[in-house]
Amino acid sequence: MTKPQSSSKDSTTASVRQDERPLRRGLTLGAAFREFIRHPSPWLIGGTLLAALIARIIVGDWQLTDALVPAVMLAFFPVFEWIVHVTVLHWRPRQLGSIPIDSELARKHREHHVDPRNIPLIFIPTKTLSVLVVVLIALATLAFPRLGLGLTFLLMITLLGFGYEWTHYLIHTDYKPKRSLYRAVWRNHRHHHYKNEHYWFTVTTSGTADRILGTYPDPANTETSPTARHLHSA
Repeated sequence: MTKPQSSSKDSTTASVRQDERPLRRGLTLGAAFREFIRHPSPWLIGGTLLAALIARIIVGDWQLTDALVPAVMLAFFPVFEWIVHVTVLHWRPRQLGSIPIDSELARKHREHHVDPRNIPLIFIPTKTLSVLVVVLIALATLAFPRLGLGLTFLLMITLLGFGYEWTHYLIHTDYKPKRSLYRAVWRNHRHHHYKNEHYWFTVTTSGTADRILGTYPDPANTETSPTARHLHSA
């Protein structure tokens, strides 16, 4: 009997599945970074970051507020992460009449919880990120009393965004923590995915906004949630 040839559709599906498989165990930081830059999100954020840096240097007009704004943003970022994670990423789908109210970010995040090791689902969706970049550029150029300060804001927010993408990606790979600070961050987010999705909402820090906002329990005394992999299924 002649063995039927695989269709091109099957080949494409196998290729996509192969791309979605987690990185190998014993992963080095260099190998993790090479995989990281294969995806659109780091390039989009990194390109915006580089453009903001060049524009900020050209504009000049450095003032004290150019140091104050980044300091405030850095201090507030864990709370910002928490708010976005709780209200946007963990949004429960709703209906307004016959119209579904459910963002791409929320849909993709639910998929991410189902399969936390699926690499493409780790990143901010490209379409949403593209819109966000345009909005941030508009804010930087129109919402600040001087252009230099707006560019400082844009530079800082893209730097924080790049750090978020890298940290979140790295946590979900097989790269093992070697430093206590990263180990705490790694453990914090792993608890969120595999222990209980109602706690540990920060990604780039641990025990900061979660502790302030009451979502940092002792894992040993916290019930393992049956819906951590399937948000809102209960």
